[in-house]
Amino acid sequence: MRFVHTMIRITDIEESLDFWVNKMGLIETRRHENEAGKFTLIFLAAPQDEASAHANHSPELELTFNWDSDEVYQTGRSWGHLAYRVNDIYAKCQELMDKGVVINRPPRDGNMAFVKSPDNVSIELIQEGDPLPIQEPWASMENNGNW
Repeated sequence: MRFVHTMIRITDIEESLDFWVNKMGLIETRRHENEAGKFTLIFLAAPQDEASAHANHSPELELTFNWDSDEVYQTGRSWGHLAYRVNDIYAKCQELMDKGVVINRPPRDGNMAFVKSPDNVSIELIQEGDPLPIQEPWASMENNGNW
C-alpha cells in the first residue's frame, strides 16, 4: 500500500491557487476538468516532491472545485491538519506574513507553526532538521485564532 493524496474541497479556484501556489509555494502538477461531473481537480506537490509526483511516487494535495456548488464546507472534528517541512521556519513564516497570511501559531520554539488556507484548512509548518534557535519577534508572538 502507498499513500497517494489528500483531497480538500475549495470554494474559489483563484483564491485557493493564490494561497497554495503563490504563498505556500506548491507547484501545480496536473489538472482535470470533468464537464459531465461538473468539477475540477487540481493536483499540487511540494517543490522537492514535484519530479516524484509526476512519476506517481510522492503524495500530492488534490484541490476539488465543484462548479455548481455554493455549499460552505465544514471540517469535521476528526480532521486535524496538513503538514509540510520547510528549510527555514522563520523565513517561511515571514514570507507568508508579507503575503497577508495570518500566522495562527507562531514558531516560538523554532520548530513549528500553523496557518490556515482560505477554506479554513489548518496547515502545520515544521522546521527541517533540528529546531532553529529561539528568536524574536517569534518567541513573544501570541497565537492568533485557532489552529
